[in-house]
Amino acid sequence: MPGPHRGSCLCGRATYEIHGDFQSFFLCHCSRCRKDSGSAHGANLFSTEARLEWLSGQDRVTTFRLPETRHQRSFCADCGSALPGVQMEGALLVVPAGSLDSEVPIRPNAHINVASRAGWDEHLETIPHIDGLPG
Repeated sequence: MPGPHRGSCLCGRATYEIHGDFQSFFLCHCSRCRKDSGSAHGANLFSTEARLEWLSGQDRVTTFRLPETRHQRSFCADCGSALPGVQMEGALLVVPAGSLDSEVPIRPNAHINVASRAGWDEHLETIPHIDGLPG
């Protein structure tokens, strides 16, 4: 896998590189990931081997951990964009796929927690596709 993988937040204040490989890529439909993303699912890459290097804006990164759970989310304090975070006492790197500026190097392994997906998240491939903005 060519590296490093580069990424940033929407405002560009926080930039990073990932050195190493991702082992998995999951699209999670649990209610927590839906709330985190504001969408149908979270899309996160996972690695137990890769290393996160902040190039700029590490001081702008905020991490929220939902009490009494393992669920946590790192984000830019300025623009709110999801950003990578180290979890499980440093054992796991979680990288929001949408925060990467370089190509995502692997395809998703699976949709997970599908039993708790949103009611409107069904057969989305059947609705019209528009290449730009509507109208």
